[in-house]
Amino acid sequence: VMNVITIEDYRSTYWPKLDSAIDQLLTQSPGDYIPISYEQIYSCVYKCVCQQHSEQMYSDLIKKITNHLERVSKELQASPPDLYIERFNVALGQYMGALQSIVPLFIYMNKFYIETKLNRDLKDDLIKLFTEHVAEKHIYNLMPLLLEAQSTPFQITPSTMANIVKGLYTLRPEWVQMAPALFSKFIPNILPPAVESELQEYAAQDQKLQRELMQNGFTR
Repeated sequence: VMNVITIEDYRSTYWPKLDSAIDQLLTQSPGDYIPISYEQIYSCVYKCVCQQHSEQMYSDLIKKITNHLERVSKELQASPPDLYIERFNVALGQYMGALQSIVPLFIYMNKFYIETKLNRDLKDDLIKLFTEHVAEKHIYNLMPLLLEAQSTPFQITPSTMANIVKGLYTLRPEWVQMAPALFSKFIPNILPPAVESELQEYAAQDQKLQRELMQNGFTR
């Protein structure tokens, strides 16, 4: 028989364990060894779900990750243009990497609360948080810099460009319309079948957009 977990127990014992594990996962670099016991966290989540603390736990998780992403966004805002693309790439990669650990840890909450009560999915919710709190706030600064980098050899590595463009497409497919020629380089079949002349037109559109964004003060 499982011991009763009161809301006080949850706040003083269970959530702090989860809180600290999430912190470590959100701030790890790829390949870091994280000294947390996945089994312990998994069992912590399971007990809290069984004891009807899912709603509170979900709310705490969203609040925690939102605060983290707001900090990430502020740090990006303070980045000089020459480091901006690389830092955005690191922030995106680090967050998506963290989700690969965070989502499985909360599998019980996802299954018995988010999917059944909210008809949603935890991973989708957490990706949406990054879109809202980071990507949306930076897309108008990022796009002109990406377009500029694309036309300047060796400014950023092709893998960084590919990661960001594919990442942005995952977050919000309609962003393709902002720079069709750029997106089509990294994502197959996203444009209607185009003849060569149309592709050049798309590229000209991308450059026009870049100029407009710059005129509207989106550069720094």
